[in-house]
Amino acid sequence: MSIYESLGVRPLINASATLTKLGGSIMPPEVVEAMVEASQHFVDLNELQCRVGERIAEMTHNEACYVTSGAAGGLVLATAVCIAGNNSELVNRFPNLDGLKNEVIIHKTQRNGYDYAVRQVGVKVVEIGSAEGTSRDELINAISDRTAAIFWFQGAMTTPGDVPLPEVIEIAKSRGVPVVVDAAAQLPPVSNLWKFTEMGVDLAIFSGGKDLRGPQSSGLILGRKDLIEACRNNANPNPAIGRAMKVGKEEMIGLMTAVERYLKLDHDMRERFCESCVTCWNDALNEIDGLTSERSFPNEAGQPLARSLVTIDAEALGMTRDDMVRDLENGNPAIRVLTNGESGIYLNPMTLEPGQEDIVLRRLLEIVNS
Repeated sequence: MSIYESLGVRPLINASATLTKLGGSIMPPEVVEAMVEASQHFVDLNELQCRVGERIAEMTHNEACYVTSGAAGGLVLATAVCIAGNNSELVNRFPNLDGLKNEVIIHKTQRNGYDYAVRQVGVKVVEIGSAEGTSRDELINAISDRTAAIFWFQGAMTTPGDVPLPEVIEIAKSRGVPVVVDAAAQLPPVSNLWKFTEMGVDLAIFSGGKDLRGPQSSGLILGRKDLIEACRNNANPNPAIGRAMKVGKEEMIGLMTAVERYLKLDHDMRERFCESCVTCWNDALNEIDGLTSERSFPNEAGQPLARSLVTIDAEALGMTRDDMVRDLENGNPAIRVLTNGESGIYLNPMTLEPGQEDIVLRRLLEIVNS
């Protein structure tokens, strides 16, 4: 009996996405082994954070790096350092922001639940634009002497109506305001690890537990050395706003190992695997009366990997989309998928272990044929 079974918890085949609620990703053996080795020794955490940050920064062509407790923890620290910097007196004032730069700017189109991590620092969000987009003048006029940073949420929340990121950077630099990019799920492509900072972004934040396949409770802040240095003063093990967002020695070493591994992967082969899965799924499912399966690209996070969108004609198939989702989840093995509208499901190969693509197809065929 596995440890999950002993608790009455059913392991899942994740055919949906690198979702936090499903555990992010599965760590490869080399990452687990590195974490086990790290767990067997005492070290100075500040020293380790510095050395790991230096190694990851060098590998990813960045000035500096800080390992965080996930991307949300990175958003908290990024907000804090844009306000307080390395000033210990200001660091100790959180959450009292009276007299400090206490506003951040976010496009209305990019507002999302994850910006709670920014708001929890105590800042006021200045929302610019409308659901249709934002003008250059609206951004310029929103900047004041109270502006601590401009936040940009890259991915599915980025729309053609937004002021383009290069223009945001240009405007921000002319006013001395940092730009922070939340790129939590923006891997692949691997080049995103340095793309945003090379564009001039001050800080770029990535999840360590999504496509990097490091510890789920880890993340990266990449960017300006002075702001990264300020992260240390605002975070664990210091008694500051980031004290509760603890990153252990195991997570630091695990994430460093995951980044090393990710940079060596054959990403073209990964894309071919996803395309092959989608082609196989589509060919088989389109043979079923009541099912239509098509290639969907990019995926839900805007990543350049293909997935299948399966649309269910309930009358022709004799079952609804929700019936299918329920049967997938209640079967053996349990399979989790994303839904689309009232009649669609997405099948995403990026989170599958080798061979699971065949299991997913077999279960779907069993369900519709029964």
